[in-house]
Amino acid sequence: MAAVREGLPDGRYGRSADARADRTLKIVGAVLGAGLLALIAWFGYDYIAGQDVSGRLTGFKVVADDAVEVRLEITKDTDATGVCTVRTLDEYHDEVGRKDFTFGQPREDMVKVVTVRTTARATSAELIGCEPVR
Repeated sequence: MAAVREGLPDGRYGRSADARADRTLKIVGAVLGAGLLALIAWFGYDYIAGQDVSGRLTGFKVVADDAVEVRLEITKDTDATGVCTVRTLDEYHDEVGRKDFTFGQPREDMVKVVTVRTTARATSAELIGCEPVR
């Protein structure tokens, strides 16, 4: 009885269609992966480079039933003007005060102590955010 072969002899007729499809998928996957990495890098750079003003609340002190002194560290471009929003909260975490502070001094880094007036005694303060004035 003769042996029956199931496929073509190896290496005789070139690559199979499956091998070509695998290579094409690898190339397409590499191109799409590189594009995705480039897009992530672009968004990351834009986010970091686009922030002209940033701030950090480093402390606060309740000076009266209707006032809180807040200490802010501001970092900005020398020629930029920034606005930082601070809010104060009472013991039940209700907002009792909010104020926007504008910083236009021609310095990059500064520490400012500002006063926020409140409608009731505050127990905490938080920095909502800082952004450049457009």
